Amino acid sequence: MAMDEGARSCLLRSRYTLEQDIKATYLMDHMISDGVLTGDEEDIIRSKPTRKEQAVYLLELLLRKDNRTYISFYNALVRESYGDLAGLLHNSLPLISPEAEKSFSDGGTPHVQAVLSEGGVPQRPVVFVVRQELVNQVKEKLWHLNKESGWVTVYGMAGSGKSVLAAEAVRDHTLITECFPGGVHWLSIGQLDRADLLVRMQSLCFRLEQDLQSVSRAPSSLDEAKERLRFLMLRRYPRTLLILDDIWDPLVLKAFDIQCRVLLTTRDRSLADSVSGARHEVQVESGLDEDKALEILSLYVNNKVQRLPEQSRSIVRECKGSPLVVSLIGALLREFPDRWGYYLQQLQQKQFKRIRKSSSYDYDALDQAMAASIQVLPDEHSTLYKDLTVLEKDVKVSAKVLSIMWGLETEEAEDVLQEFVNKSLLFRDCHHRPYRYYLHDLQLDFLAEQNRSQIESLHSKVVRQYQQFYKQSPPTSEDECSYWFRFLPYHMAKANLTQELYSLMFSLDWVRTKACIMGPAHLINDYVEYGDILDKENSEVRSQFQEFLSLNGHQLEQRPFPDVVQLALSQPDSSEVFRQALLQAQEGANRGRLYLDWQNKSSLESLSRLIVQPHQGSIYHACFSHDGAKIASCGASPKLRVFKSNTGEKLLEFQAHDDDVICCAFSPDDRLLATCSSDRKVKVWNVERGTLMRVFEDEHEEQVNHCQFTNTQRRLLLATCSNDKFMNTKLWNLNKPSSQNTMFGHLEPVNHCCFSPNDTYLSTSSRDGTLKLWEVSSANEWKSIDVQGLFPEQSDGEQAEVIVKCSSWSANGERIICAAKNTVFVFEVQTAAMLLEIRASRLSTVQYCHACPSSNLVAIALSHYAVELWDIESNRKMADCSGHLSWVHCVQFSPEGSRLLSCSDDQTFRLWETAKVHTTSAVRLKRDSDVLFSDGDITVAAADNLNRLQVRNGQTGVVLFQSEEQESRIRCTCLCFQSSAVALGREDGNVQAGMTARQVLRTIGWRALQLLTPHTGLVLALGLETGRIQVLELPSGTLLASLPGHTKTVLHCQFSQDGKTLISSSEDGTIRVWLWKTGEYKVLQGHKEQVRHFALLPTPLSATQVLSWSYDGTVKVWDIETGEKLRDIVCHGGAVLACDVSQDGRLFVTTSADKTAKVWSCASWDCMHLLTGHQDCVRSCRFSWDCRRLATGDDDGEIRLWNLMNGSLLKICSAVNKDAMDSLHGGWVTDLHFSPDNAVLVSTGGYIKWWDVEKGEALQTFYPTGANLKRIHVSPDFSTFVTIDNIGILYILKKVE
Repeated sequence: MAMDEGARSCLLRSRYTLEQDIKATYLMDHMISDGVLTGDEEDIIRSKPTRKEQAVYLLELLLRKDNRTYISFYNALVRESYGDLAGLLHNSLPLISPEAEKSFSDGGTPHVQAVLSEGGVPQRPVVFVVRQELVNQVKEKLWHLNKESGWVTVYGMAGSGKSVLAAEAVRDHTLITECFPGGVHWLSIGQLDRADLLVRMQSLCFRLEQDLQSVSRAPSSLDEAKERLRFLMLRRYPRTLLILDDIWDPLVLKAFDIQCRVLLTTRDRSLADSVSGARHEVQVESGLDEDKALEILSLYVNNKVQRLPEQSRSIVRECKGSPLVVSLIGALLREFPDRWGYYLQQLQQKQFKRIRKSSSYDYDALDQAMAASIQVLPDEHSTLYKDLTVLEKDVKVSAKVLSIMWGLETEEAEDVLQEFVNKSLLFRDCHHRPYRYYLHDLQLDFLAEQNRSQIESLHSKVVRQYQQFYKQSPPTSEDECSYWFRFLPYHMAKANLTQELYSLMFSLDWVRTKACIMGPAHLINDYVEYGDILDKENSEVRSQFQEFLSLNGHQLEQRPFPDVVQLALSQPDSSEVFRQALLQAQEGANRGRLYLDWQNKSSLESLSRLIVQPHQGSIYHACFSHDGAKIASCGASPKLRVFKSNTGEKLLEFQAHDDDVICCAFSPDDRLLATCSSDRKVKVWNVERGTLMRVFEDEHEEQVNHCQFTNTQRRLLLATCSNDKFMNTKLWNLNKPSSQNTMFGHLEPVNHCCFSPNDTYLSTSSRDGTLKLWEVSSANEWKSIDVQGLFPEQSDGEQAEVIVKCSSWSANGERIICAAKNTVFVFEVQTAAMLLEIRASRLSTVQYCHACPSSNLVAIALSHYAVELWDIESNRKMADCSGHLSWVHCVQFSPEGSRLLSCSDDQTFRLWETAKVHTTSAVRLKRDSDVLFSDGDITVAAADNLNRLQVRNGQTGVVLFQSEEQESRIRCTCLCFQSSAVALGREDGNVQAGMTARQVLRTIGWRALQLLTPHTGLVLALGLETGRIQVLELPSGTLLASLPGHTKTVLHCQFSQDGKTLISSSEDGTIRVWLWKTGEYKVLQGHKEQVRHFALLPTPLSATQVLSWSYDGTVKVWDIETGEKLRDIVCHGGAVLACDVSQDGRLFVTTSADKTAKVWSCASWDCMHLLTGHQDCVRSCRFSWDCRRLATGDDDGEIRLWNLMNGSLLKICSAVNKDAMDSLHGGWVTDLHFSPDNAVLVSTGGYIKWWDVEKGEALQTFYPTGANLKRIHVSPDFSTFVTIDNIGILYILKKVE
């Protein structure tokens, strides 16, 4: 039937408006459910490339259809909150006949209604929502009965809605007329004895014989009834569908095994195995989703979903998707509409007996429905089923694990499990091999309620079974490990087996094994979950284990899995973790294992609370949920991840966009999560399920930089800002397909947007140098603050470009804070007056700032890897949060202000406790250092972060000498033993010698902090950025010489063996040889670029020759006595990055940016071997002591071992398994050293590794707190190793004996 002319005209009049605004994909699902749109038509619409083209084609289809289509389209507009558009169509709604209206609403034609009524098929429930996917599955199976008789089994657990689905599937005109023209007959069976079954069969016979002229007497036995029905079905009604509802006993099916077409509902899928004919199955496993369940509740209480009280969602979650429970609650609420809180409490307390309501369902309460399934089990199986009470929700368990719990053979357990599955008492996940089994949440709740008094003993039984089965060795197979290592502490805690729990959780062996299998987050969660129990034994030890995992979790995520004992050796000496690790390391050392003890770790203070490495790439943004329980993070990846904030356990991970995800934000109720991306799209997700709710993709034309929801639910809006030139800030109502408002005012991209605490205003930060405040209600600009004008003009009179990075509101909304360049400004909102400015280092930029919601603190993220906390009332820095290894992109306080979250390019986010972080007094050293090993003493010389020289005793950590801050940066140091003298390069160029210590201190501002051990004859040389060198005596600090000469930075300096000569190299391309006591020098000139390093060539009599290398690709050999250039060798096409001379002085090697290394003869100066194969710059090299091997390292982290006899490759170290930094060594390989016996090689990069030279395999890895190690100093006996990382931490590592 064609559409009414009035309705058609209305569509044509409104067509343009509809095409502009509707999103066809939102409407089609409703129209398909109503049966007015086909799947093929949906596919055609979805194939259209743009939203508008989809809308155009949908409207073209509507105009070719009937009145029902118009009504369905109108209803879809209403449901999707297009109320204004639905209003355009309302007055032209066509009138339809009562009969047609009934058929449309009930899903079938009058003919179908008549057939179903005559056959006794139940009407739809008073409150009904369609589960179209399951209905379609049942219909599909019924179509198989078109040509032949057979059975369709719809099975599922109690209350899953099987009967309603069966009845709904046959409300289909085509299905009945083509497949079952003989009619449909419904029989409700249930748990019947033979007499009741005979009554049911007699009733069916009577119904089928009503149209016959003579009615036979009723059959008197089951056999007679069966034969009568066989005759009637085959002869009179050959294409009739018989629906048997709620079958429990195979005897019933045998009685109806008469070669007819049967649809049956049951909890036991195996029942159909007892009959003949074709068999088909539909499992009703999935319950109602949240939206469907809310719709049912809204229909019961006659209210819109949006107006349901807040307890409604909690009730739906507690109903676990069960149609029965949702309907029971809905029916109760219809009579008692003020009891939402009461029924929620009953559900939460598992008071199923109190949730009862008379209905057409056979059971008035959920506990009756559940119990009925268990009562039919044999006693021994009933006991085994009770044992399942101990399982956690949403956990799938293998048959092997359950066989251990039950004390059965695996095959016996599988037989029992099959019976439970058949009776819908258990579910099986067939996607895993071996199969995994699990209970529905309602089944678990029922078991827990039924066996409440036995919970402790049931868990105790599980622990004892585990201990008995694994008394010889722990579990090894994946399916066993994944369960026991995750849930053994849970069973011990529930069984109140506290001593067993202490022994388990305070064991480093358990930590190592579980972290390897499950990851660190599960372990941290155990210490949090069972903290109260563990603290009764020893709260300090519990805290030590938890801290160890929290601060090393990002390392424990690495593969290959790190050595936990080595990681634990970095814990404080007083820690139980360290004590156990040291014992295991000593035992391992006796067996030939290599372990390193960090001797000076007591000087290090860690302020982080938790470190998580969520992404393989930079993290651009991380945020807390509003309840503080979750953290979402995103970055240089299309994926979004959500974690528990107290343990770092990953809760959710999904691909959110097609490109990098720039920002993410939780909604005020934490149910939604918004993301924005470089792909120019904004998306809104359901947090619980990770499903997509909305996509806004047509309005931003450039990268979307930031998104944020309003702070309250009162009027939920989403703000976004982008790199668009003009239309760069938008407000979105999630119920509308397009933006609600666009803010016009910024003429450059907007980096950040932020709602005021009461959602009245929105602040935006832009590259145009302004901070603007907008009225949210009108989208009008309220205030504009010229941040660029607060910076001075450049020397040429031009205004420097100022990018306002972000803004944050104070908790009371009276002040607004913004970041630009290296400064944070605080403004009064009402007057826009600047109240305060906080300036960071001129070499750093402020990346982000965030105001604490509960105090006057502001967190600042900086490009120099740091986070700082400032009090904006006192203008005082309160804390330094150091630990990140790269730029910090984002900081955010938790809602209550007790924790601070930061994320960085170093691929981690860190949690800090606001009350515990503070300004640290720890001195950070620069990586350019020198070390002397002498008679067990270790002396370390290096500049610190304040550009002061420090000399420390490496054994005790005592500072032997510390200078005042120098005006010129110290770039290199070298130490030497000689009779009372020292060297240092200064900026003022004066040479002074023979002065007393007091005169030196007065003249150049040096001070000796402590004069402890008599380091007589210790001399130190310093090279400065100005090109000067200074020589000092230690520990007095006496200046022995100040040597001007180099015109640029001194890069390296080194004393000769006798200490009389000092050699230096510089950025100016020269080498200078100093008789430093007299100031005489020779200039070795010839390199065209900077000379970063040089080496003394050992000769038979003395080391009078120097080999130098440069970025100019050459190596030059010099006679340091005459200053003569002996050789000039063009070695490489690229810069020479490293060089080493063999111990016998016969060979030297060069490595280059051209990805090659070359071995040269010191006799002929010819190239002996060209070594190729590295895929990146070759940055380091070292000869073995026996001169038989050569090691080279490159910028990809790869180390190669070569045979010097023929130049062949022996081994590639780290040939597989790149780390999280996409390197084989955490970065460039910067230094290499062989052990004296040539059996072990140590290398530095992002971390330190020791290698078995013969096998090319790693023996041990030490992970520093920082990264990017420049070099490592090794003691002559290869037992002590000294290095400094990029955040200034000194490491004295000693082999554990």
